[in-house]
Amino acid sequence: MQHWQERISINSEIRFGKPCIKGTRIAVRDILSWLASEMTFEQIIEDFPPLTREDILAALEFAASGEENSKTLINAT
Repeated sequence: MQHWQERISINSEIRFGKPCIKGTRIAVRDILSWLASEMTFEQIIEDFPPLTREDILAALEFAASGEENSKTLINAT
């Protein structure tokens, strides 16, 4: 698995600075919500074709690592 930093970014111009999958307006929180509502990876990718399995895994990795991820992203920009 690639590190989440390669797939997730924070840009104040996109979704009010929420962590999103790079190149999309799809927020990590959206992905987590879809998974919590029992959507499968395949269903999410079918509904949101810009996403890949790796993007979904990066969102999970980001969430699992918690608050320190936001600090890492903000300091990197």
